[in-house]
Amino acid sequence: MQIAKGTVVSINYTLTDDAHNIIDSSAGGEPLAYIHGTDNIIPGLEKALAGKSTGDRLEVSVPPQEAYGLRDEALAQVIPRDRFESVQDIEIGMQFQTPTSDGVSIVTVTSVDKENITVDANHPLAGMMLHFSVEVIEVRAATPEEMGHGHIHSPGGHHH
Repeated sequence: MQIAKGTVVSINYTLTDDAHNIIDSSAGGEPLAYIHGTDNIIPGLEKALAGKSTGDRLEVSVPPQEAYGLRDEALAQVIPRDRFESVQDIEIGMQFQTPTSDGVSIVTVTSVDKENITVDANHPLAGMMLHFSVEVIEVRAATPEEMGHGHIHSPGGHHH
């Protein structure tokens, strides 16, 4: 069976940046499973997987526009440290939820000094070329229930 809209796809993958640093990998864990054509994975990877079959291996480089978007410097803000009064030790890399007009956004601390904290609401992988090494483990038809819910159901139970 070929990967197409409405198929459940399981892949093993390793994601690296331009310097070949591993960002994420399914190695040592369960394969990533998703329903193809439902925007569950980044568009550039989904496009590259279309038409592939079980056992296929591929190397895919995905530009930011087909991944997590370009960086928007307007999403980085300097906030006075006293606005973080409830948090004692703020360190670079910490993440906080913040309310926005679109719901809740995640911001990452990128800089800390005595007076100010700089936070960035860009996705941590925004603006990056992403390199995937992928092996297709399984392709099957999604059940009507999975299509209705928009996600796969694991064997033995539902995870909602």
